[in-house]
Amino acid sequence: MSQDLSILHLILNASFVVQGVLILLILLSIMSWAIIFNKWRFYRKTRNEAEAFSQAFWSGSDMDTILAGIPQQYPDSPLPNIFQAGYREFMRTRREATQQDSTGKITAAGGIDGIRRALDAAFSREIEKLSRHLAFLATVGSTAPFIGLFGTVWGIVNAFQSIALSKNTSLIAVAPGIAEALVATAFGLVAAIPAVVAYNKFTSDLKRTGANMEQFSSEFLNIISRHIKA
Repeated sequence: MSQDLSILHLILNASFVVQGVLILLILLSIMSWAIIFNKWRFYRKTRNEAEAFSQAFWSGSDMDTILAGIPQQYPDSPLPNIFQAGYREFMRTRREATQQDSTGKITAAGGIDGIRRALDAAFSREIEKLSRHLAFLATVGSTAPFIGLFGTVWGIVNAFQSIALSKNTSLIAVAPGIAEALVATAFGLVAAIPAVVAYNKFTSDLKRTGANMEQFSSEFLNIISRHIKA
């Protein structure tokens, strides 16, 4: 007698525990894909705006002009945000220096350290923003296979219990229970694989973006140091 072993039939006729595992894995997969699409768009936007800002910054434009155009051209973008933090700290320090010295020159002891701290603080904020939700992808990638394996083990135990009660060891009797159990493992892999691939990709992008921000901070400090006297 033939039996329906389609995925939908197996899910609908699975035990409550296995169905709960499958629902959990589906929810984790949906959340992972939402994060993946959101991060992909955010990283692409960040990369494009960083390239545009770098071209504007190194084109010789006045820093005050660049600062004034950031809210419209690069709203909440990591590299421009770092520039804003450093340049605003420089302007604040220069105003204080002007009140003490008519030349407006900033002393090394009173200025460069404050600017460096402002850049470091902005860098930390941007890295935290760029890395947000990546831990969730890593968690899904590492735990989803084990969650699916739990559903598989539970399903296999139920299958063997059914065999023991019916005293029927034929393949027709065993197949539905085993197939139901293996569906949980498949769902676990379906949830885990995209999360792992996306986590590795975004982690690589994060390192590259972080290196670019560090390089820009160093070059910005070199420029600012020309306005600081020993």
